Amino acid sequence: MPESRVSRAILGLQWTLGIVVLAESLRFVLSASAAHAFARTGLPGGVRIALGGAEILAALLFPIPRTAIRGGVFLVAIFVLTGLVHLVRGWWDVEGLVVYVAAALVVVVQKRELAGQTR
Repeated sequence: MPESRVSRAILGLQWTLGIVVLAESLRFVLSASAAHAFARTGLPGGVRIALGGAEILAALLFPIPRTAIRGGVFLVAIFVLTGLVHLVRGWWDVEGLVVYVAAALVVVVQKRELAGQTR
């Protein structure tokens, strides 16, 4: 695949991941059903708001060219932390988080390589 097609494909992945995570994070923070479901975890409600707010911030940074790397690293950190919390609590449903981490890493690596070429 020519380089320009690869770059366009990764840009599409970047925007798709950013939009999907933003939508899910907004639902997680604003939905009464999400608040009710989260209450069953035994964690304080403030954790849900803090985690969702961090995801929203990272998802907003991720598609912006100047902040894509920072946003991507932030997303990876949030997803890994969330995955670890799930696993420690015995919740094995982390497949989506694994896919999100992989997608964010693809974008971050590509952006870092492109930034290294222009220096």
